[in-house]
Amino acid sequence: MKTLGGRGESLAVKFLKGKGYKIIARNYKTPIGEIDIVAKDGDTVVFVEVKTRADDSFGYPFEAVNKKKRQKLKNLALLYLKRQGKESPVRFDVLSIFYRDSGKKDIEHIKDAFEV
Repeated sequence: MKTLGGRGESLAVKFLKGKGYKIIARNYKTPIGEIDIVAKDGDTVVFVEVKTRADDSFGYPFEAVNKKKRQKLKNLALLYLKRQGKESPVRFDVLSIFYRDSGKKDIEHIKDAFEV
């Protein structure tokens, strides 16, 4: 059985594809960390951080993307772009997912959640 985070990432991929995004990579690993989803929205490369929770006892999922996490994502994105060897417009999105006891799934898509 998938972890809660894994289920959230699968739901995020489905959600983004439904919005017309092209998924380039999932769980893109580097020596310094991992990017949950790399996607294209038109010509823009979008680095997506997915946060999933079953309840709000630790706050809303997107609140876990703090200053330290944002800086790490920026470094990961720079490494990804350097490996690709081409320049593209970039954006950082956060997908905040709640799996409710009722079985309902709440998804909040925060486009351009922070700047480089």
